[in-house]
Amino acid sequence: MAFKCNIVERRSDPRDVSSPKKWYGSPQSATPLEGKAMTKSATKNTTLAPIELEAALDLLADFIPEQLLQGHTVKLPGLGYFRLSFRSKGADSVKDFNAKEMIYDVRPIFVPDKALRERVRQNIEFEDGGVKAGNVNYRTRADYYAATGQTGTTTPGGSTGTGEDDGDHQLG
Repeated sequence: MAFKCNIVERRSDPRDVSSPKKWYGSPQSATPLEGKAMTKSATKNTTLAPIELEAALDLLADFIPEQLLQGHTVKLPGLGYFRLSFRSKGADSVKDFNAKEMIYDVRPIFVPDKALRERVRQNIEFEDGGVKAGNVNYRTRADYYAATGQTGTTTPGGSTGTGEDDGDHQLG
C-alpha cells in the first residue's frame, strides 16, 4: 500500500538558525475516519457488527484512563500498551519535594507492539505526495519544478536520483 510523503525544506538543526536547509521526507497525514466509518471498515468480512466494535472501543476509552490513574500499564494484545509519563522539577532534598507542585506535563504514552510495527514496516511503500516550500504546498514535484523554474526528474520511488540520504527515515 502506498503511503504519501511530502518533501519539506527545513534546517538540519532547528535550534541553529544558521544551519543549512535540507529537504526531508515528511508524512502526509490523511483525514482520519470518523468512528462509524472506521468501525464499519474494520468489521467488514467479519461476523462482528460495527456497533459492537464501537461499544468495545467506548469501554476501552473509559477503562484505560482508570487503569493508568491507578498506576497500571494497559496492554492491548496485538496493538501495544499505554503507560503514563510526566516531567518533574527537581528539589534540593527529599524533604523539599512536593509532587503536586513539581510534577507537570502528565500524558498517556502509547507504545506500539513490535509485531504491529513490523507489519507496517514490511508492507509500506512510499509515494511522492508533493513539495512544501515555505508556506506553499505543491501537489507534485513537477508542479514545484514548474513554479520555481527548476528542472528535474524523479525515480518511481520519488527519489531525485542524487544518491544522497540526509534524513532519518525510521518508523516507530
